[in-house]
Amino acid sequence: MRYSSILPLPALFLLLCCTVFAQRTERLTLATEIQHSIEKKMINKWYPSAYDTIYGGYISSFEYDFSPAAVQNKMIVSQARHLWTLSKLIERYPDTVHYKTGAKLGLRFISEKFWDDAEGGFHTLLDREGNVIADNPVAKTAYGNAFGIYGLAAYHRATGDPNALELAKRAFHWLEKNSYDPVYGGYFQSLGRDGTPLKRNEQTSSLETIGYKDQNSSIHLLEAFTELYQVWKDPLLKKRTEGLLKIIRDKIVQEEGYLQLFLEEDWAPVSFQDKGRAVIEKHHNIDHVSFGHDVETAYLMMEASHVLGLTNDDKTWQIGKHMVDHALNHGWDEQTGGFYDGGYYFPGLESPEIVKDTKNWWAQAEGLNTLLIMADLYPDDPLDYFSKFKQQWTYIQNNLIDHEHGGWFSGGTDKQPNLKKAQKGHIWKTAYHNFRSLNNCELKLRDPGHLELTIKREE
Repeated sequence: MRYSSILPLPALFLLLCCTVFAQRTERLTLATEIQHSIEKKMINKWYPSAYDTIYGGYISSFEYDFSPAAVQNKMIVSQARHLWTLSKLIERYPDTVHYKTGAKLGLRFISEKFWDDAEGGFHTLLDREGNVIADNPVAKTAYGNAFGIYGLAAYHRATGDPNALELAKRAFHWLEKNSYDPVYGGYFQSLGRDGTPLKRNEQTSSLETIGYKDQNSSIHLLEAFTELYQVWKDPLLKKRTEGLLKIIRDKIVQEEGYLQLFLEEDWAPVSFQDKGRAVIEKHHNIDHVSFGHDVETAYLMMEASHVLGLTNDDKTWQIGKHMVDHALNHGWDEQTGGFYDGGYYFPGLESPEIVKDTKNWWAQAEGLNTLLIMADLYPDDPLDYFSKFKQQWTYIQNNLIDHEHGGWFSGGTDKQPNLKKAQKGHIWKTAYHNFRSLNNCELKLRDPGHLELTIKREE
């Protein structure tokens, strides 16, 4: 007697229900873990400890145990990132009063100290009291002004404060006047105090990036303009945001699926590929594959397209997926999880060689966020993004979160155990990357409709 291997419909329905229930339970379990990490291992260590109640703004530097460091300079990037994070915390925890108090400290310091009333734009670096540090070679940057806009727009969105929005608008128009390139599009990164783009000359070292355009300022201008567009539907802002999206997607992303780090004014790549290994290694900071930036940018491009309301934008999703897949295929640690810090396409190689196998904190945070987005967009993809998301979360718990003192180490301790005693905060390290990632992931695990970055279709 032969039995059919096909289950009857009621059994199939029951199996499907059990599978869906198991997946839902797993997502909620992960969401609870992440929520606990946000509240008990991260944000509670940063705030209110970072509030500078003496001079305003935020204390930037903390030792490994979150004791304040001796030197406390303030950079527009980190001060604005603190303001952005606190603005999102106001939305998440509206009853926690000190987040509102702390955000006001940042708004006032950025408005009164970082904004240059004489020349416009945000200064790059100040001392703790708010005095300009004169020997800084780049007085202002597009990158720094982007983050000023980013924090101000988020604060306006959270509180409705009109002054924050007005200053964000002024910064946007200052960039338009001084940094925007009307010939080739995009923005010049390095600027003088009066906003004049700094140019390269015969004395400029090949190790210096002054005069180049770059992916990093471009993607964070895109990020900032996307945040601003959500509270200010200005036609020029929309045009510039869409223009940045297309430049990043169509010019900065290379055919293989990675971002070229630095570029000439006309977006020609700055590459040392034909100069030999010694020269390539010498110029690593200017020319390599940064897998962390690639996975971060995939998310930022899809977010920008979604917020702008672009329709039938299949190309952005195709390129974004290509970038994530390239990072997973060439820059992912299959054994423990985590994205490596750097690779390079040496001549004759079809795949990039890993030239820096450390794993910095921000790349792992951005990778976690993007992997979950990809998992929900492409649940049946052979790369199995959700399994990699879970592996990444395990990696972060084991190698980045300091379960004794709180916060995140600046790099994975599987590769750099010495970082357990390194600073938890400095002018380049706040809670922005990891809070954004964990906040997005927790909300998305509970509700897949959160941050549902699907391609919009014409009705």
